[in-house]
Amino acid sequence: MDDSSAFLRFFCSQRTHQYGDLYGSMKYNAGSAIFTMRTLELRRPPKSAPGKKVARAPAGVAKAPKTKKNPLFEAHAKNFGVGQDIQPKTDLTRFVKWPEYIRLQRQKVILNQRLKVPPAIAQFSHTLDKNTATQLFKLLNKYRPESKQEKQTRLTQTAAATAEGKAKTDTKKPLFAKYGLNHIVALIEAKKASLVVIAHDVDPIELVVFLPALCRKMGVPYVIVKGKARLGTVVHKKTAAVVALQEVNSEDQRELATLVSAAKANFSDKFDEHRRQWGGGIRGNKSSQMLRKRAKAAGQSTTAAHITKL
Repeated sequence: MDDSSAFLRFFCSQRTHQYGDLYGSMKYNAGSAIFTMRTLELRRPPKSAPGKKVARAPAGVAKAPKTKKNPLFEAHAKNFGVGQDIQPKTDLTRFVKWPEYIRLQRQKVILNQRLKVPPAIAQFSHTLDKNTATQLFKLLNKYRPESKQEKQTRLTQTAAATAEGKAKTDTKKPLFAKYGLNHIVALIEAKKASLVVIAHDVDPIELVVFLPALCRKMGVPYVIVKGKARLGTVVHKKTAAVVALQEVNSEDQRELATLVSAAKANFSDKFDEHRRQWGGGIRGNKSSQMLRKRAKAAGQSTTAAHITKL
């Protein structure tokens, strides 16, 4: 026991003499050697360059495990040609096979833009502005003709009154908006129509293509509005090509006069201008881009309006 304690004291004294100044001091306590590190002498690694610290991941978020790739599968660029790799998910609206009636609608719109449209047909693209059209339909809705249910109710009441032996009273003829192409043509020729409302999307257009010229010849104000379906709701039909107002009540005379003045300013007075103005002739995007490239290669400066028009 004495030999072992003497050996430990000798070992501690030698180590303290050799390393105490650099790494710490050695102490001997009753059969144990304790090596105490002095924190002031602890060597630390140099600090990294100043910069933003990366925020720690939230405690609840687990790191995604790394998937091992099979070395037998080699990475290569995808080829999205016809019959090659699977196409990425994109909007395929352009390639949808639409129903026939939708395709016909779209083809008709494109043809009207591309082809030269005669002035007699092109004038139907100039429609009444939205605010004036709203006022016009408010007035037309006041003079909607009676529906089938209203007519049946009126006839039933009249028949019941006749059966009871009541005296028949003469009532004033109600004021309604007129519809029906032949009927309105007769009113225009007789100069009895106060305002004629024509739909811009009548198909075939030949049904109403002569009406603006006829109205101008007879001095009857006319307007062209959007929507044969909207005109149809006024007269309880699916569609209506033309509707006319003949007479209105005294409280609506001022509103009708305002609409008539707007109709003359926008349509009757501009008839000669519309008669000389052709429509259509608008190029598509691909054709316009091709002309721009050609002009740029030739060193010519072409305006966008000149390129888009044929």
